[in-house]
Amino acid sequence: MNSDSHSRSLLADCRIIELPRHVHSNGSLTAVENSNLFPFAIKRVFYLYDIPGDSERGGHSHYRGQELIIAASGSFDVILTDGHSSHRFQLNRPYKALYIPAGIWRSLENFSSGSVSLVLTSELFSEADYVRDYNRFKELTATKIPR
Repeated sequence: MNSDSHSRSLLADCRIIELPRHVHSNGSLTAVENSNLFPFAIKRVFYLYDIPGDSERGGHSHYRGQELIIAASGSFDVILTDGHSSHRFQLNRPYKALYIPAGIWRSLENFSSGSVSLVLTSELFSEADYVRDYNRFKELTATKIPR
């Protein structure tokens, strides 16, 4: 599997993307579709729910897969590292998506009661795309030169 994304992706590549929001007196609506708003075409959607508050999810990086993570309900923290630096994002608005390129390690924690994590991905599921061992991730990012 190609490890180039691990040697190139940096935390500076991660960002919050504000999604279109239509606010009305009887509620708000946000539609998500493939557009130039996202840096990739959406191929897969999944969501995490019924997560105990003291649980951690994620704990991996991807060789190819890019993700957008949205707090569809409630709140949680996403901790990202590029192998050299780390940053914590708190997601708590359903109209804000966190973009994570391939090659960035992510962990999700601090889930509020009833939270739902909606994830849009650039790839269909493939176990071969995952790096689940943090020591392997550190090896893949060892040659990275921070900007």
